[in-house]
Amino acid sequence: MTTVLKFGGTSLATPDKIRSAAEVVIRAAADGAVAVVVSAMGSTTDELLSLGEQLGATVPSRETDRLLATGELVSAAGLAITLTALGCPARSLSGEQAGIAVDGPPSEGRITHVEPAGILACFERGEVAVIAGFQGIDRNGELRTLGRGGSDTTAVAIAAALGVPDCLIYTDVAGVHSADPRVVKTARVRPSLPRKVMAEMSFAGAKVMHARAVELAEARNIAIHLRSAGESTAAGSIIGAATSMPGLEDLGPTAVAHDLDVARVLIKAPTHQQRLAIEVLGIYGRHVAPIDLVARSGQGESEFRMGFTMRDQDVARLHDELADLVAAAGGELLIDRAVAKVSLVGHGLGSRPAIVARMLELLGREGVPTSWISSTPMRVSVVVPQDRAGDIVRVLHDEFELHLAETPGG
Repeated sequence: MTTVLKFGGTSLATPDKIRSAAEVVIRAAADGAVAVVVSAMGSTTDELLSLGEQLGATVPSRETDRLLATGELVSAAGLAITLTALGCPARSLSGEQAGIAVDGPPSEGRITHVEPAGILACFERGEVAVIAGFQGIDRNGELRTLGRGGSDTTAVAIAAALGVPDCLIYTDVAGVHSADPRVVKTARVRPSLPRKVMAEMSFAGAKVMHARAVELAEARNIAIHLRSAGESTAAGSIIGAATSMPGLEDLGPTAVAHDLDVARVLIKAPTHQQRLAIEVLGIYGRHVAPIDLVARSGQGESEFRMGFTMRDQDVARLHDELADLVAAAGGELLIDRAVAKVSLVGHGLGSRPAIVARMLELLGREGVPTSWISSTPMRVSVVVPQDRAGDIVRVLHDEFELHLAETPGG
């Protein structure tokens, strides 16, 4: 039996927490081979980002990737040292040594495949393989990081490469909640939910899981068990199971998610610049920068307009190229960084316009200006002022009674 575990940074923030994680690993190792993926300790990644900025780094680069990757290397070595001292042989591996191949620009690497020979060699020697998450090596031999939360994706990719049907992720929360428990005190843990719902929640801003990790788990049919590192007896959440519902079509919201890492982009240009939309999207594609809530004007309108949301963290690295493109087309680029995205997530939302109407009516009563509404079968998102995001999450959670039951509300 092979087990794949992953520990988040808060679960490794101190020597005592590393020892607690090691005890979990040792219990798993009693049943067979173990591969452990680790994040950087505590707030190390933020500290390294700050260091890079102080030294002059303004956008992600080869050197910032190499700087940030050291955080996971420290965690891997520290956990391997602890395990060995407790009588459980272990070896730390970098992303390259673990066979993780990536492609893409700095800070946005995407795993293309995993050749697990280094991991299997650890197993053959009777060692736990402790793998630095969040990183891999590209075709040119350059280190690439996977973006914030990328260690989740590392763990799922390794489970897929080893043929393991599930992956256990230990973090600082008790499981997947109906809303961010730091914002909504009545938020409750969802014991189980489908991967597609979790993927929508992650893309909508829920920080408990990396969106790409859930997408990969869905593609490879891997179940994710999310548990609290500090509550060993808690069941947590299983991502990859269908939730039970009393009726076949008792569908509706499962959770409300919010994202503060949002900027709203509006582009205006002369009407003949219809190709501008393709060129704008090409920039985002080259930078592997996700966007959402995309809308544009039609052929017969008097002005070309295109709007969408992007990650606020991407503004610095894309702004100049985007501004130059729009200026060359005789257009205007407007970016609003004081916004947030709030989303209801669940099943059957797109076929229930009453849910969207109810959401907008509630926000109207609260005096919240809304714009750029997007509805899909599993998500309804709206752009709101950033300073009202927390209030909106709380009132939506109450309105749809998401704290009451496992079944979707509304």
